[in-house]
Amino acid sequence: MQELGVKPDQVTFVSLLSACSHGGLVEEGLRYYYSMTKEFNIPPRIAHCVCMIDLLGRSGRLTEAETFIKEMPIPPSDFVWRSLLAACKVHGNPELGRKAAENLIALDPSDDSAYVLYSNVCSTSGRWGDAENVRSQMGSRKVQKQPACSWVKLKNQVSSFGVGDNSHPQSPEIYKKLDELKKRIIEAGYVPDTSYALQDTDEEQKEHNLWNHSERLALAFALINTPEGSTLKVFKNLRVCGDCHSVFKFVSGILGRKIILRDAFRFHHFAGGNCSCSDYW
Repeated sequence: MQELGVKPDQVTFVSLLSACSHGGLVEEGLRYYYSMTKEFNIPPRIAHCVCMIDLLGRSGRLTEAETFIKEMPIPPSDFVWRSLLAACKVHGNPELGRKAAENLIALDPSDDSAYVLYSNVCSTSGRWGDAENVRSQMGSRKVQKQPACSWVKLKNQVSSFGVGDNSHPQSPEIYKKLDELKKRIIEAGYVPDTSYALQDTDEEQKEHNLWNHSERLALAFALINTPEGSTLKVFKNLRVCGDCHSVFKFVSGILGRKIILRDAFRFHHFAGGNCSCSDYW
């Protein structure tokens, strides 16, 4: 653009910073951000700041992300705190996660996802007491968790699934397909991450609960009802579970199927055992 004499604008830099974040190009992203403000005199907007928190959070530079938020020229939005909270979950920092959650809840005390995400941070870190306290706060403040739901659209007909759903006419085939998938991906090296089973139960029960997640039911349904080799499309109303994300990667590699999963925050494109998000979302 510069060679052609086209001046980059604020949208240009959102694209650049987002690309750097997803590509793990931390130093390049920092350089673009500061050139935007110093060289091109473009004042940072909230979208640029969210990209920077995502950039630093992905790479585990959480202290720098916290400092960046403190020094932001504009008030941090819920997207900023949510991005930091997600990074705390990935990198196991419940202390900073608590700060992010408190700020997120202060902006919207009725936001169920803030409580759930922080509860997940605590559970993943093995802090079950803290996780239970968060859920108690939800109850005392009358905040209800939105039920998870996943769906598949085939031939203009939508089939939706809740957690442990048995209401679909093809339920027997769906659970049989899940058992088959479970055996195959275990043989390929899959190990369940039971930290995503958010109840403090024994490991066997946690694993069982994971295989009842709505996105797995939708995936099995799609596999049963689509032609071999076609791209599968699954939708979910909430953030995809990390262990389900791992299952989708394994399935895409073993079956040679491309899978598109649209959750509440982004598109995940699975192919050949990998995902377009590079395991950070």
